[in-house]
Amino acid sequence: MKRFLLLLAFGALTSIPVAAEGQTAIRVKCGGVALTDSQGRVWAADYGFNGGNLSLTEGVIGGTMDPKLFQGGRWGDTPPLTYTFPVANGSYHVNLYFAESYPANQVIGARVFNVKMQGTTVFSKLDVFATAGANTALIKGADINVSTGAISIEFDNIADHAKVTAIEITQVTASPILTLNFNYPGGAPVVGTLTYKMSNSLINLGGAVPLINGQATCLIVSSPSVLGLVGQFQVNLSLTDPAGRTLWQINTAMNPSNLNFGAVQSSALNVVVQKQ
Repeated sequence: MKRFLLLLAFGALTSIPVAAEGQTAIRVKCGGVALTDSQGRVWAADYGFNGGNLSLTEGVIGGTMDPKLFQGGRWGDTPPLTYTFPVANGSYHVNLYFAESYPANQVIGARVFNVKMQGTTVFSKLDVFATAGANTALIKGADINVSTGAISIEFDNIADHAKVTAIEITQVTASPILTLNFNYPGGAPVVGTLTYKMSNSLINLGGAVPLINGQATCLIVSSPSVLGLVGQFQVNLSLTDPAGRTLWQINTAMNPSNLNFGAVQSSALNVVVQKQ
């Protein structure tokens, strides 16, 4: 069963990373030197890559308190740029950091690429400029299961060269589970993809997971304030069918710093959607 990390509140769902317990968090400044971010977390100098080239573009980056994490980076050529990190087997959340700071690529379609994790495409036809705009921080998150003792992240060029500026990997810890069941009238399970996004002026997180037998599972995170989530966030959760048609969607604003889920037990949410 695939899982993604969500915070459930008043019908709103939002993706967040969870700190590791058994496995030390991996934080790498791609194409750069070690640094400490605004939260006091240490990012290692670039390692784990199979090749590629350094990006020296270091323009002013908006939408973040840590612009250095989004400057420079490493871009891939042939063979595809791949990062590999040895880890203990288990479930992990991966955040990839991007910013389109190269002027020639600040056009929709100029830089487009796929991202694979553990050999499976998790972000298809990613266009950072089209998603976030020029010189603006973008974080894309995904959840994976590791059974081979290593995490593999591959960047496949479509237009120009794929580029990443930082990588963050944290292990998923035990938490209450929310099961989302999507069915058509009559009980047939929905076939589709659940896309989630959380954003404000300082952060842009999101990802997508395919439904398995109409189902996805979420980890409910207790006391989000301890994770540094403060202020109001815009939350979007949408379900699309294989043809890309929207079947179900939630758009709302929330302030996670005021919430506490310490007493929440594992539960289920059943949603009936109409065929398009």
